[in-house]
Amino acid sequence: MEVLAGAAEAAAAGVSGGMTHAWLITGPPGSGRSVAARTFAAALQCSVGAGCGECSGCHTALAGTHADVRTVNPEGLTIGVDEMRTLVQESARKPTTGQWQIVIIEDADRLTEGAGNALLKAVEEPVERTVFLLCAPSDHPDDVSVTIRSRCRLVGLRTPPPEAIAGVLVERDEIDESTAEWAGAVCGGHVGRARRLATDENARSRREAVLAIPLGLRNQSDVFDRADDLIDTAEADAGDESKSRDEQEREELRTAMGAGGTGKATAGAKRAADAAVKRLEKQQKSRATRTQRDTLDLALIDLAGFYRDVLITATGSAATLTHPDHAGDITTAARRWSAESTLRRLEAVLHCRSSLSWNVKPRIAVESMLSRLYRG
Repeated sequence: MEVLAGAAEAAAAGVSGGMTHAWLITGPPGSGRSVAARTFAAALQCSVGAGCGECSGCHTALAGTHADVRTVNPEGLTIGVDEMRTLVQESARKPTTGQWQIVIIEDADRLTEGAGNALLKAVEEPVERTVFLLCAPSDHPDDVSVTIRSRCRLVGLRTPPPEAIAGVLVERDEIDESTAEWAGAVCGGHVGRARRLATDENARSRREAVLAIPLGLRNQSDVFDRADDLIDTAEADAGDESKSRDEQEREELRTAMGAGGTGKATAGAKRAADAAVKRLEKQQKSRATRTQRDTLDLALIDLAGFYRDVLITATGSAATLTHPDHAGDITTAARRWSAESTLRRLEAVLHCRSSLSWNVKPRIAVESMLSRLYRG
């Protein structure tokens, strides 16, 4: 963060060499990559100095309403070439109300090859007063092409400690101290998940169900039952999040396209509206698929953390447990399984995550993983 602050100060002072046109902000999930990007954007658009936090430029950039700050937050599995080409064209314009044209690309690792090539041309031939802020997880930095990475200034973020997360929950969200401390300790360093665990009973229940899997696989039928549970939960999550939002988006689009009107042009308007709705529904399906995959991935991360904790306990390491509230089950597993068996189980979980990233059908990937967990 010191690097970003220094660059903002140099830009405000007009000092050459302190600012660059493309940045790649990396860090593990929950490290605040997008928050850092928005904060940096606000500092660059600040009309007072390098981020006063009080002026209109700071407020609108942080709120996501600044006319010269565009954010790409992929709701589907990828960021497509058409979207990126449009964004690159818009970013070449001169700033209208701010100091810079700023483009924030969250999850830049989701760029398709075509989208990456469109972005590459923009960062190879930078336009004056235009800045690209790319965010990508540090566990897969290679997903951003090496040619793009080589033209960006790299900023690496770390996972915040549990006490810092707990402090944010208490001060910002007014969560009681004991709950905040628990959520900070079990969230894996992810502030957003800590808040959800602290405030959402369903999220806590899903986590408990996932962490019951390792010691709950007593026979082969349990494998298929737990697979059903994981898939059904992921599909329900995607459905709950999408249902009301999808219908509202479709109605707003039909209205904007003139559906429901009267007159000679209504037939043409209806055809155009129907075609636009079909395109929207395709995007919504992609968004639901991503939500399902993200829910499954979160469960797999929890499972991987459990097997990691078993290895830590079995070896007598003083490292902090990922799931300290399940220390009893972890100790039981450490006594029951050999280190080699635990490592094979951990590898099965990681292989399942990799399979899902390659678009293997979720049920097949999950059932295969659970079979390996059962066998050890």
